[in-house]
Amino acid sequence: MTIPTITSLAPLLDRLFGEDEAARDVIRAAVADLSDADRTKMMQSKTDYRDLYHRLKDAPLAVSRETGHLLYMLTRSSRAKAIVEFGTSFGISTLHLAAGLRDNGGGRLITSEFEPTKAARARENLSAGGLIDLVEIREGDALKTLSVDLPDQIDLVLLDGAKALYPEILDLVEERLPPGAIIVADNADDSPDYLARVRAPGSGYMSTPFAGDVEFSVRIS
Repeated sequence: MTIPTITSLAPLLDRLFGEDEAARDVIRAAVADLSDADRTKMMQSKTDYRDLYHRLKDAPLAVSRETGHLLYMLTRSSRAKAIVEFGTSFGISTLHLAAGLRDNGGGRLITSEFEPTKAARARENLSAGGLIDLVEIREGDALKTLSVDLPDQIDLVLLDGAKALYPEILDLVEERLPPGAIIVADNADDSPDYLARVRAPGSGYMSTPFAGDVEFSVRIS
């Protein structure tokens, strides 16, 4: 019996999640001079987020293990072939998505990261996992990098970059989402405009929170 890709990735993922846990002190130090109100304002700003994420360029800012498992399971169960990810970071979520694509028989994953050092780390991790051939990492402003050359149909979207841009990223991909397409938005509580949109009656989506800080949505019309 063929070993699922996600199983063979376990040692790599264990190391990366360990590095994420160890980086909590790095995160605290990077924002130590900011008040809680300042951090919230920067997180929800459509411009100031750049300073915040640049401060955190050495932190993986990974999805949780549970969310990683969810991403793999959704990729497999939906038989996804085309995935778009907003916010690559060190590539931990990307590994879960790409593992699902590999076990589906292949596909294309387009992911965007504006911090060059993080994009480089993601390439290293995806190469180590033997999945780089399935992934196209686009460096730069996602509002530009994800505005061109997307698949005609996108099966799954992960939103895990600057929270204030979630509605704008959805605008870029929405016409390519068929009924049944899946959207996972990490830390969605920091994007109230996005939540209002996907939860609104008649929005074309059915949406529900998952595990406290993730919004799980399906295109229904």
